[in-house]
Amino acid sequence: MTQSPQAEWIERFARFGYAAKGFVYGLLGILALQAAITHGGQTTDQKGVLYAITQQPFGKALLFFVTIGLISYAMWRLIEAFMDTDHKGTNFKGLIERFGVGMSAVIYSGFALTAIKLLMGNGESGRGQSDQNAQHWTARFLSQPFGEWLVGLAGAVVIGLGFSYFYKAFTGKFRQELKIREMTPNEEKWVMIAGRVGLSARGVIFTLIGWFLMQAAYLSDANQAKAIPGALEALLNQRYGSLLLGIVAVGLLIYGLYMGVHARYRRIRPPQSADPRQLLNVGK
Repeated sequence: MTQSPQAEWIERFARFGYAAKGFVYGLLGILALQAAITHGGQTTDQKGVLYAITQQPFGKALLFFVTIGLISYAMWRLIEAFMDTDHKGTNFKGLIERFGVGMSAVIYSGFALTAIKLLMGNGESGRGQSDQNAQHWTARFLSQPFGEWLVGLAGAVVIGLGFSYFYKAFTGKFRQELKIREMTPNEEKWVMIAGRVGLSARGVIFTLIGWFLMQAAYLSDANQAKAIPGALEALLNQRYGSLLLGIVAVGLLIYGLYMGVHARYRRIRPPQSADPRQLLNVGK
């Protein structure tokens, strides 16, 4: 089926978005690996990576293209969620999956906003901010009635998300998202390895973040909450911490490469029409 010019542009921006996401995760893995090797480097997250880009030669120019990519990715995820381009349906499971895709759009919109602020010279480094934000919001929830239960439930959900990455990695179901038939057997083998390693690394991080949220709920202590930088630092502070962090860092780097594979081989089904009224037809 021939795509409309409008759909072709949507697909191009979506693929550019996957490439930008992969670039950010690749740098996140490199920075984490540096922290593991030096055992004194600073762990960071996606926002810290954006700041690190600005510190490089021609960093602002590079960040400009990354920003366009992040905006493209956020918009594509929004289209996926509301137009149900992957046909997840309107049953409970489908709606939950589409809600998760929508949340991804919101999160990457936030990253894009941070990048825009950095381009305008108004942004902060982001280092340490993520953990502080996590603790701030945890404290606010803990102060509400049944706050410990709310934070504990959030922790359980995040752990469940982490386990879903492990499940996806070990079952190999992520291959359904890719145009496997366009790959050579050797390419398929390495893509499967990259997908399993990269998704497992994400699983480790989300499981740790969820565990720290549950600790915050159990101890009624918001300072226990951590985001990606705190989770990576917690790995570094364990026995054989440099090895543990190094393994996860390599996994994040490989996940970045895996997103590069998505930029090329992801099954993308853009809507043939961009009529805004389609966004309201969630159940169709």
